[in-house]
Amino acid sequence: MLCLSTFTLAVSAGAVLLLPFSIISNEILLSFPHNYYIQWLNGSLIHGLWNLASLFSNLCLFVLMPFAFFFLESEGFAGLKKGIRARILETLVMLILLALLILGIVWVASALIDNDAASMESLYDLWEFYLPYLYSCISLMGCLLLLLCTPVGLSRMFTVMGQLLVKPTILEDLDEQIYIITLEEEALQRRLNGLSSSVECNIMELEQELENVKTLKTKLERRKKASAWERNLVYPAVMVLLLIETFISVLLVACNILCLLVDETAMPKGTRGPGIGNASLSAFGFVGAALEIILIFYLMVSSVVGFYSLRFFGNFIPKKDDTTMTKIIGNCVSILVLSSALPVMSRTLGITRFDLLGDFGRFNWLGNFYIVLSYNLLFAIVTTLCLVRKFTSAVREELFKALGLHKLHLSDTSRDSETSKPSANGHHKAL
Repeated sequence: MLCLSTFTLAVSAGAVLLLPFSIISNEILLSFPHNYYIQWLNGSLIHGLWNLASLFSNLCLFVLMPFAFFFLESEGFAGLKKGIRARILETLVMLILLALLILGIVWVASALIDNDAASMESLYDLWEFYLPYLYSCISLMGCLLLLLCTPVGLSRMFTVMGQLLVKPTILEDLDEQIYIITLEEEALQRRLNGLSSSVECNIMELEQELENVKTLKTKLERRKKASAWERNLVYPAVMVLLLIETFISVLLVACNILCLLVDETAMPKGTRGPGIGNASLSAFGFVGAALEIILIFYLMVSSVVGFYSLRFFGNFIPKKDDTTMTKIIGNCVSILVLSSALPVMSRTLGITRFDLLGDFGRFNWLGNFYIVLSYNLLFAIVTTLCLVRKFTSAVREELFKALGLHKLHLSDTSRDSETSKPSANGHHKAL
């Protein structure tokens, strides 16, 4: 099961790297069209990689991961000898029933959406029409999930990087804070040593508080040991870089909305381009292609951060030495769906102009003008609202306090604030 999960993650990584590799390959072929040493890098190879990515994504999503999940849950049919064979038999039966269930759902969906003889007969062709149609539905769900996760992740990236980097020390005496935390730690340790083992509840609370104090002490010591360059240059530079990347992403989406309104070739399933190695995808050449690659990776990282920041998926976060195999499978499937939908989302939002190849370019909904335009509008609006909410949270908190509305809990910034962390004197901050 662990090998299947590892293979699924490898396929996810391949799907993420697919579009950047294609973009950089196009620029290399354009810069060195007659170089002997890069003749192996051609359109046939890139088309084959897109087809393989689609094939293995389907294999992992519809066969390997369901097999792993059902195998973990199976015990063997009643009356059969318990063992691996009985569990495999039950897993195969469950997979067949699941395939029949999905087949029926797709037939019903096809009858409701496109009820004509040609569309219904096309579903008889399992390889050429049914699987691409099913994968198109999964891709649409993945794009909708990215539409939900990415704006949240773009705003959460500032908080995450703020926790990973050392913030500048402005009007702070770290030595005094470390001294106070050390005294608090010693006091808690003495209280723990003085309590008897019968007071189990108080011991657990004190141990938790002591652990929080030690964590804060470690962070303060790390801030003290950090160099002046790391404190005063790296943190502001990273924050400015995140802000620039987010602004460019929203700007590109806004430009793509205008292009959709005036030019039908801006559609993801519009007129095919000149081909790989024949024309640059960006007006800025290699620099523009590099910027597109950076933005694609940035959106992928932001979508993962946003996915685990959502309350519904918060329990999916893996924990060291405390993650069940079922949760690992769920994480692998989630990452696979997000990574498989990343090329489609990047092309739909206009982050890149590289045409989707293989089965990725055969999705029917990519040719629907209203779906694509609504997707772009929702992404731009939701991202802007998340960023405004992020950067105005402190002002809103002060306004609520000034108006006396903070007792009504109208603001919801507990995820970005440090309300659950102890302050410098070791005591917990009040909500």
